Amino acid sequence: MFDNVTVVVIAGGQGRRFGGQDKGLVEVCGKPLIEHILAQLKPYDVNVVISANRNLGIYKAYGYPVIGDRLTNFQGPLAGIASVMHEISTDYLVALPCDAVLIPTDFIQRLTRIQTEENAEIVVASDGKRIQPIHSLISVSLLPSLEAFLARGERKVDRWFAEHNMVIADFSDSPEAFHNFNTEVQKQQYESAQASLPEKKQQIVYVKPVLGFAAFSGTGKTTLLKQLLPLLNQRGLKVAMIKHAHHTLDVDHKGKDSYELRKAGAEQMLVVSRSQVALIQDLKDGRREPSLQESLAMLNADVLDMVLVEGFKQVSFPKIELHREGLNKPLLYTDDENIIAFASEQQPTVNQVPWLDLNNIEQIADFVYDWYQQSLT
Repeated sequence: MFDNVTVVVIAGGQGRRFGGQDKGLVEVCGKPLIEHILAQLKPYDVNVVISANRNLGIYKAYGYPVIGDRLTNFQGPLAGIASVMHEISTDYLVALPCDAVLIPTDFIQRLTRIQTEENAEIVVASDGKRIQPIHSLISVSLLPSLEAFLARGERKVDRWFAEHNMVIADFSDSPEAFHNFNTEVQKQQYESAQASLPEKKQQIVYVKPVLGFAAFSGTGKTTLLKQLLPLLNQRGLKVAMIKHAHHTLDVDHKGKDSYELRKAGAEQMLVVSRSQVALIQDLKDGRREPSLQESLAMLNADVLDMVLVEGFKQVSFPKIELHREGLNKPLLYTDDENIIAFASEQQPTVNQVPWLDLNNIEQIADFVYDWYQQSLT
């Protein structure tokens, strides 16, 4: 989805206030800071490079290109950005510091959308109080300007930004994502705070909107989705479906060439034809089934507008609850903050979330389409 963008994780600093440590390799909550950032970038379909000036072998082991500064003696983040600009082929780069554990919600999507809308040379994030210069999107065409700026002995990022067509992106909805670590004390305070929090489920991250349908067996999820999909297609949406099956699957049958090759020892069986493509893999040797996050990674996001999910109701991502009173099952939305609407045959007396008529498929289709449109903004 982000073919024209390269994300650069800035890890080339001297770490003076951290006792000279390589900050990207400083462990926070049990793993190096760089690993926190790379793990959050993995679900995005985007090029990633690491800007580093020490421990290059360790950084290269993560599997991404590592680019050192052309200027010597730790000349600051702009020196790292300039060096990366020399090496990448995309028109834009997105800078992220290695010393902030979290990446803001929809960070790359929001920056690229604003850049397109405003035709900006630079889009810089703001936490609602001040800009965060190392959280930014920058046009690679500005390399000559940046090199001239550095040649004059200038190093301050915001001063260089001010020379160009810069637009501010509002991330006041996630100010905690800009909390970085400059000292050992700040790191220890963060770890202590995290240890005192209840365990939080990891939110699903994907480059396209993902919406689930949560319900107990017998509610009619599949029947509803069979009616819903044509209506979404009529509204111009290309939709992928992921269904979580609780029973054993057997989609490849004895006598088929693909079956025989798989049983002969093929680890994965990919069948390609003019009409369909199918990937079959046996989960043998005690291997677990893919998570929803891993399942999403198997889809081709380039041909999709959104993904609908049947099942995975315990996973943290937006869902519509389907409920039939006659099944005598408990409500889900009272204990799941990810449920954005409640569909039933009778409207509840008190609505904690928007109510949808379970038997009005047009109303449900309108809600899903409106949610899809809002998720793009």
